[in-house]
Amino acid sequence: MSEQTKTRNIAVALDIGTTKVCAIAGHTNEYGKLEILGVGTVRSEGVSRGVVSNIDKTVKAIREAVDIAEKNAKVKIKVVHVGIAGQHIKSLHHHGLLVRHDSNTEISQDDIDKLIKDMYKLVLPPGDKILHVVPQEYTVDDEQDIFDPIGMSGVRLEANFHIITGQISASKNILRCVEKAGLEVADVTLEPIASAASVLSDEEKEAGVVLVDIGGGTTDITIFKDGIIRHTCVIPFGGNVVTKDIREGCTVMMDQAEKLKVKFGSAMADEITDNRIITIPGFKGREHKEISEKNLARIIQARMEEIFDYVLWEIRRSGYENKMIAGMVLTGGGSLLKHIDLLAEYHTGLPTRVGQPIEHLAHGYSSQLASPVYSTAVGLLKHTIDNLASKTSYVEEWIRKTDETKSGISAKEDAAFVNDDPEMEEEMTETEEKPKKGLFNKLFTLTKDFFETVPDSEF
Repeated sequence: MSEQTKTRNIAVALDIGTTKVCAIAGHTNEYGKLEILGVGTVRSEGVSRGVVSNIDKTVKAIREAVDIAEKNAKVKIKVVHVGIAGQHIKSLHHHGLLVRHDSNTEISQDDIDKLIKDMYKLVLPPGDKILHVVPQEYTVDDEQDIFDPIGMSGVRLEANFHIITGQISASKNILRCVEKAGLEVADVTLEPIASAASVLSDEEKEAGVVLVDIGGGTTDITIFKDGIIRHTCVIPFGGNVVTKDIREGCTVMMDQAEKLKVKFGSAMADEITDNRIITIPGFKGREHKEISEKNLARIIQARMEEIFDYVLWEIRRSGYENKMIAGMVLTGGGSLLKHIDLLAEYHTGLPTRVGQPIEHLAHGYSSQLASPVYSTAVGLLKHTIDNLASKTSYVEEWIRKTDETKSGISAKEDAAFVNDDPEMEEEMTETEEKPKKGLFNKLFTLTKDFFETVPDSEF
């Protein structure tokens, strides 16, 4: 294969999230599986609840993430496929009708494209634009519930559509950031759709499943049935709200709250058997604070139950409450919380699993890529390759290897989520002490290495 052909087959996706910005480059192998050539992940500081809040910080993060991905993939990236999310995302249903003048000819893809194109003419609230038009069932004359009408004959072609909209200003700000970073945008895809592409199987989509992507700033919900997207929505809070609850409930600093959540957090207080005491040193010689692991779990559980209440409400609103045969799949950084799948099952009554983005990855993928944190990025890449890779050249040149550095996730990337503040690393220590009077049989305080390897905000 020539170098030009290699670069032509490479696609690049960009996930701009509340907690991280991730650039990922890859292509499909001869077996149709994704081979990841390079990943660049840096902390995101200019995005709030999926919406750009600081242009300069977002541009800087995009540029850094792309630079890392370029070094790992040995290519120069010029075009990216971007994901979009945020609390401004809405969805609606609409019915379309096309009257065909010649009933003897077969219904073609052109007829379906005309129906879809008509949906983009809908009148929306000021400032909104249509992002995706997803066909549901078709009706040909009086024949209903047809999923693929191509090849049939008829005069009236009707269809139900699921239409996803977003604010023009929000999408323009994302595009502006990417362009300021020196890149072109091939297309924009809704992130819940991308996440579904990476963690859900075709069987689950057919049987009926709800995907809950718990990110840092938002929680995205996507419902599938009969292999078709039936409902989408975005809840305007995610893992960051859990961190804020811990900060206020335990009266600690934000970074300390994040470390408590990541290292000791659990979504179910009843699952805490050995109730350890976590001791956090005070400031400048002030008294330290003690937090029991069970009380920490109670704070987390209260917020996660609220999120699942919203999920249940959206499932009921969609009309597919009793049709979710495959249950629920959790993904995103928030799904890394201990016992979160148990809480989801108990609270919603749906069988639940945590989805990892390994459904379409080729053998030998990095273990870090198997984390739910990368579900959206891997799904965006998969969506890009399936729909746009043959139409767009994403990279300019193939850079020959000058050393033996491997492609994949670099050491710099591994450190992308790690707090590099040495004071925080030494802030908490753990020792085993003799039992004290009263509440607990054992007292544990934090050890140094408990917090040395804790990633910064993954969820």
